[in-house]
Amino acid sequence: MDAEERVILLDEDGSPRGVAVKSAVHTESTPLHLAFSCHVVDQDGRILVTRRALGKATWPGTWTNAFCGHPEPFEPIPDAVARRGRQELGLELRDMRLVLPDFRYRAVDASGIVENEVCPVYTAVAVGPLVPHPDEVMEHRWVNPADLAASLTTAPWAFSPWLVMQAEQMSAAGGSIRAEAWESAA
Repeated sequence: MDAEERVILLDEDGSPRGVAVKSAVHTESTPLHLAFSCHVVDQDGRILVTRRALGKATWPGTWTNAFCGHPEPFEPIPDAVARRGRQELGLELRDMRLVLPDFRYRAVDASGIVENEVCPVYTAVAVGPLVPHPDEVMEHRWVNPADLAASLTTAPWAFSPWLVMQAEQMSAAGGSIRAEAWESAA
């Protein structure tokens, strides 16, 4: 991964206000910035969950959705999603869909580091094998959507807060993390 990756800083209304080096942004007072999140399904309708590498700045070792990332300045978010899928998971994607365009969250991990993002959420279908980058992902599982939904409900503390919030919002929007949300994607 590029150590000089940049993030787009945002005003409270979501307007771009500048750029910062990613490695310097995530602190105890992380400024609002642009990100994205992607949920990936395979041909069998299973959802990919990944466990963040222990070297990650926020939520190390935590189970989460397939992957997240940050678009570079002037990079269309769908292009950034495809780029990050290749970088983090060695994975090509098809049928990418924007499912939560206005998702935004702020969360503080156990070490005090803050995530503070406007984070549109996408779904996509995996093409080919998964080859996770060890600096990003320490484990992964393909899981039944109903099993993931049950786990998120009974043990939300075991997952990243953004995965839990995204699943709740996807459900409230008429889709869900459950199988029916993925039927058209697989």
